[in-house]
Amino acid sequence: MIPAMPASVAARPRQASSALLRFGRIAAMGAVTVLILIAGVWASWGTAQHVLLTKGREQGTVEVTRCEGGSCSGPYVPVSAGSQARERVVLEDSVAVTEGRTYTVVVKPGGDAVRSGPAGVLYAWVPLGGALLLASVVVAGGLRRTRAAWVMAGAGIALLTAAFLAV
Repeated sequence: MIPAMPASVAARPRQASSALLRFGRIAAMGAVTVLILIAGVWASWGTAQHVLLTKGREQGTVEVTRCEGGSCSGPYVPVSAGSQARERVVLEDSVAVTEGRTYTVVVKPGGDAVRSGPAGVLYAWVPLGGALLLASVVVAGGLRRTRAAWVMAGAGIALLTAAFLAV
């Protein structure tokens, strides 16, 4: 007759595999969360760097006279020293730009312009707001950290709402 193993000895391999699976889930969901947030910052930084780091960049205003094909354009009037007037500067056509209005802008090295000021800063970080909302779902469901998820979702909603109101 084979002696029976105590229940505590039989449960040890199950506990170890359960802990390993739990660690794997946390590591995978943590990596996905970090990847989503890095992608949000990366997508935002392309525009945000020109709006936030304005030292040495050409700054001025653009009166939008024409919008077509995904872009708006108009004459550029310089405000900063060393900046030159241009007959036509191109802005990305979006909900943030309306034909007939004048906007403060920063000219990118290629000659295109991006909005500056509070509205431009908030609009530049909109992709990060979306990433915060998406990452909050992963944090709540995958990491089971509901408070952190609510904080992330709140920050994303606040950023998107502020950008909507500023535009």
